[in-house]
Amino acid sequence: MVVPLSSPRVTDITQRAQNILQHLIGFPTISADSNLAMISWMAEHMERQGARVFLDHDDTGSKANLFATLGPDARGGILLSGHTDVVPVADQDWATDPFVLHEGDGRLYGRGTCDMKGFIAATLAIAETVDSDKLTRPLHFAFTYDEETGCLGAQSLVGVMRDLGLVPDITIIGEPTEMRVIEGHKGCCEYTAHFTGLEGHGSAPDLGVNAAEYAVRYVTRLMELREDLIARAPADSKFEPPWTTINVGRISGGVAHNVIAGKAEVEWEMRPVQNSDADFVKSSMARYCADTLLPAMQAVSPDASITLTTVGEIAGLEPMAVNAARELVAELTGANGADLVAFGTEAGLFQALGSHVVVCGPGSIQQAHKPDEYLEIDQLDACMSMLSRLVRYIS
Repeated sequence: MVVPLSSPRVTDITQRAQNILQHLIGFPTISADSNLAMISWMAEHMERQGARVFLDHDDTGSKANLFATLGPDARGGILLSGHTDVVPVADQDWATDPFVLHEGDGRLYGRGTCDMKGFIAATLAIAETVDSDKLTRPLHFAFTYDEETGCLGAQSLVGVMRDLGLVPDITIIGEPTEMRVIEGHKGCCEYTAHFTGLEGHGSAPDLGVNAAEYAVRYVTRLMELREDLIARAPADSKFEPPWTTINVGRISGGVAHNVIAGKAEVEWEMRPVQNSDADFVKSSMARYCADTLLPAMQAVSPDASITLTTVGEIAGLEPMAVNAARELVAELTGANGADLVAFGTEAGLFQALGSHVVVCGPGSIQQAHKPDEYLEIDQLDACMSMLSRLVRYIS
């Protein structure tokens, strides 16, 4: 049984959001597990408000995105979006049960309170206040799966939205920004390059294909591209550093000092400031492998190979000179500008769809993923104020 939380300092609508958040925290939607119970609960909630709802399931059928709309059946509109999955609590020392919401000292404790079920609860609460017949534009809601493991759910949902012609004019991603308006963040693309050569005795290196040596040549080319990326930095880039970065995180291969390495791996990442940089790096490395490394390897062993595994690709949110979402949310919150953040979100996927996008939500990213994660009640109240103004804006 859910016991209503109480706080004399907050408005009734914020109190309602707290009560909804208590339900949401009770769903242990760790990325490795199903989110269907939470999705079903939210779908029923939105349907009771008169929303048009559809679900987008993953291939296993154990996870789903939820998309809901209040208001007119028209193009454009405003989208409020958040992810349903949370990071694990294993091996973390929590003072309370992470999947039971606890209130204390003006804070709401529980896994996902700030990242980012607090924002989702706020959107579900505001939906209860909406008179759909009075909305002048559609108000959409998107709740996704597997953001924490590569934005997999949002990638699927955006594809469905594109096919259906659902392109919101404005998208607000409610990641924890302390209600600051965020107009940009770098992307994060992670890869593992696998090299298969031909083992042999170290005394006759010309008779084998040393996978470790080709891995080193691969890394050397990455480092050359890193210098090229500095020159490609946009003149007005606000990021720090202002260019796309490449980092080699791990190199492994071989079995002994006197054996030609038959296997090797390179784990690397890049953080693009613009999507064109990611395309530049990937195409450059693909050509280098196809035109230089592989011919040399296969001249000795036709079975030699290089394969690239994509661990995850999170599109960046590129700051835009014209951004209707930035202007609207700044007006709703009273912000005097917009900032950038270091962490990644699903925002770039919706930007690529053609929507104007900002990130703005309650809570601090400094509390995310940690034991005793919490959301300040004042932050939730500020979010409810923003959403209330948004509803008035389109009513």
